[in-house]
Amino acid sequence: MKTFNFGPLALTTVLTTNILNPPAASGGVNGGASPQYILLKHIRIVNKTTSAITVSFWKGATGANVAGTEVIGTALSIPANTPYDYWGLMRLDVADFLVGGCNTATAASIQGEGVIGVAG
Repeated sequence: MKTFNFGPLALTTVLTTNILNPPAASGGVNGGASPQYILLKHIRIVNKTTSAITVSFWKGATGANVAGTEVIGTALSIPANTPYDYWGLMRLDVADFLVGGCNTATAASIQGEGVIGVAG
């Protein structure tokens, strides 16, 4: 396993934006191929504006925000000039995407950290 971080990335108003997904792996000669996974331990969302915003996130298929797959928050309100921190242990396998966005374009940025490992 290896520690990694992503972002910061500006969130858009498109709530089906793919934010994070682990890579698939392909091996060399006789090296085999095993997909990777991510264990997200911390996500920070920063509202950089002078007004409250809302953010929404889902875990599932690429570009999908299907009912029942909500994570972190759906229309989660973040006050002006304030960060929101998620602490947990969310696993993303190669078919899993963290998808989401903000109600106001580029009003918030997201960054996070965790570990990445080989699933097989």
